[in-house]
Amino acid sequence: MNPSTPSASLTNTDMRFSVQHAIDGTFVHDGLRPYFEYRDLGIKDATAGKAVMHVIRAHAGHQLTGEWHHHEVQLQIVYVLKGWVKFEYEGQGEHTLVAGTCVHQAPGIRHREIAHSDDLELIEIVLPGDFNTVSD
Repeated sequence: MNPSTPSASLTNTDMRFSVQHAIDGTFVHDGLRPYFEYRDLGIKDATAGKAVMHVIRAHAGHQLTGEWHHHEVQLQIVYVLKGWVKFEYEGQGEHTLVAGTCVHQAPGIRHREIAHSDDLELIEIVLPGDFNTVSD
């Protein structure tokens, strides 16, 4: 069964305990966007690839591209921890997300980042753990 199909489900045998402390986490530059750094929180391994959760923060000295795109996902949630980021969502307009803002990006919604603060830090949760990003 394709893990990106809506009928895919998690069972207890798919799940395992996971904990990651901030002191043990590292940020890397191997994510989707070169102007962000990503810290994997271990959820992809703990859920056998059914979901991914990471902390994303601004990577100083790198400019964003602002390209329209969408993700082939079942679920995508963004929660801003600090700083701010401005997105434009097709049919929804521009939104500035600040610390404490939570966004459910509906599956397939076209969007683009317009700007972000140097201290931006956010959490993103996505199902499935491996997903495609399509430039529009």
